Amino acid sequence: MTRLLRELEAAVGGGYHELSSAISRAVAAVVPHDGLRLVGTGPVTGCGPGSFSFWHGYDPDFGLAVLRNAYAGQDRMLMADLARRPSPVGVRLVGAFGVGSELRLLLRDGRGVWGVLELLRSEGGRSFDEHDMTRARRLVPVLIAVLRGHVTAGPLAPAVPALSAGVLVVGRDHVVKAMTPEARRWRDLLRTRQHAPDFTSASYCLGLSMQARAPGSPAALVVGPAASYGRWVACHAEPLSDGEVAIVIETITGARLLPWFCSWYGITAREQQVTTELLDGAAPKHIARRLGLSPHTVHDHLKSLFRKTHVTSREQLHTLLTT
Repeated sequence: MTRLLRELEAAVGGGYHELSSAISRAVAAVVPHDGLRLVGTGPVTGCGPGSFSFWHGYDPDFGLAVLRNAYAGQDRMLMADLARRPSPVGVRLVGAFGVGSELRLLLRDGRGVWGVLELLRSEGGRSFDEHDMTRARRLVPVLIAVLRGHVTAGPLAPAVPALSAGVLVVGRDHVVKAMTPEARRWRDLLRTRQHAPDFTSASYCLGLSMQARAPGSPAALVVGPAASYGRWVACHAEPLSDGEVAIVIETITGARLLPWFCSWYGITAREQQVTTELLDGAAPKHIARRLGLSPHTVHDHLKSLFRKTHVTSREQLHTLLTT
């Protein structure tokens, strides 16, 4: 597994298709497959909607069907289902779209859920079995490292401009029926960054729309990393009084971004407190006084933050989180 991790670490930061292919090749050395999807969520989102994904060898029609079934609540092997199992891995027979069987593995460690791995085998081939599930479980720490490596390899300065918040209105049929000019600009901008298959965009709106309408469901919120979208982006959906749903897409920065940013970068709770004070413009000696720490301890936390976020000063860290 160490060699496998080194190979994937070398591919992180490269192009989307190159990294997707590298992930598939590496995983195939452990669990042979014909198609792969690796989804990143992160501990803050947990078993909620994915914020980015890597696809390789997926038939578009099957990929769209998988997403639609998941959003419609017709999938019984979602991340939340896997999380309730004694072992967070499962297989199922498919028999459609040329797919014979599917294996899913929840990517979870002591810090929380980071995403899910989905593997496909074609009809006519050997179905996934207990042996494959046992081998797949060995991939968990490697794939978590790949997801975190992808996010933390993102640009320190945003690669795309900040836009005003845009709003899309989704009808009862989950189809976009109207959007503001700002939403159109976001759509055009993100198309230049879109790496996942084209069908994911339409199903993404469908998923947020369905989640926003579901009684008792958590807030329909997805936060995507700069590594995937050029800057940190948030999408959230709210039901309207007429049965439609408003989806807002906007830049997310500062204190609102911190929970997601800190989880992906491995920033501790105390370091997050220091960062919060830093965002308020506090100097180290004031941070020490407010948090009941010594100035030396605050400086140690700052050095740790600089190392984890690949910056060299408080000013750079502030800019990274607020630009």
